Amino acid sequence: MNWLAQRPIVVSFEVTDSCTCYCRHCDHGGPKDDSKNMRPADYRHYTETLKPCVVQVSGGEPLMREDLCDVVRNIKLANGLPYIILVSSWSLMTPQRYLELRDAGVDQFSVSLDFPDNRHDEFRVYPGLYSHLNDVIPTCAAYGFDDIVLNTCITAANVGEINGAADQAHKWGVNICYSAYSARRTGCRDLFPGTPEQLKVLNAQLDRIEKRRDESNWIVSAPTTVNATRHYFETGGAPGCKAGLRFLVVTADGMLQPCSMQFKRYKLEDQEKMVNEFTMHNVCDECYVAIRSNLDKNFPQLLRENVANYLSFSRGTKAKPTGAGAGC
Repeated sequence: MNWLAQRPIVVSFEVTDSCTCYCRHCDHGGPKDDSKNMRPADYRHYTETLKPCVVQVSGGEPLMREDLCDVVRNIKLANGLPYIILVSSWSLMTPQRYLELRDAGVDQFSVSLDFPDNRHDEFRVYPGLYSHLNDVIPTCAAYGFDDIVLNTCITAANVGEINGAADQAHKWGVNICYSAYSARRTGCRDLFPGTPEQLKVLNAQLDRIEKRRDESNWIVSAPTTVNATRHYFETGGAPGCKAGLRFLVVTADGMLQPCSMQFKRYKLEDQEKMVNEFTMHNVCDECYVAIRSNLDKNFPQLLRENVANYLSFSRGTKAKPTGAGAGC
């Protein structure tokens, strides 16, 4: 219905600009002025107006909001939609908070993992982060809800660790998806894996990932998404973006943006204006982040890869839509 009505399929609520980390591949980092953040009750109006199928609750670091459970409760409607994905570094996650957020309405937890060891701390500029994840992730996974998905943003720094991250997911008993680094976010092209040597490593790593798939859908990124990600790195771009139409961002202060890297801002009631002014004339090809890559498909493919999986069952629990989560 959203596809036909020209409404967004996915909305990313950036509930705060503040973050606990200073990641090398991100334009956020550290504390920010949060005085203009939307209140929890405001999110109900935005959800009812935009009517997304999937909502990403992200930041910054969303766990920095003490009222995050109230935010989630206001996003989740009585019919069980939207499907809510919390995108976080998990630097502030505890088992108690995990259970509270599940109870509030989070359907999936997307946890950023750049390296399967202490190099993750260096990349995120957060000492002790990997050790914390090594404790809290398996503890939460042991509850058995099968709702935790590691997200590894592929960069030149970790292109050789794609399967290492998958090994870590297996060890912790969780799932994994992959997203692609964009130099547009920071302006740093050194982290873009585009040299022949890097592409050779990338393809070998992704070939192995494809061989590791099984019926449990623990590798959440669809084969079509993985193949398109290869092409993005090989060509250095991906034209045809539908930011503002198929997906959009709601900033912490309540403005609409086509995406997190396009800063033309619109009021809530002006989404149609954003489509006409921005989406229909958008020539940006500089990213293939997860929120885009999972929606950059024709309607039958999107339906087959997401709705079919959502209505199936995996490991005895609800399966993960392959169009899930964006990178953080």
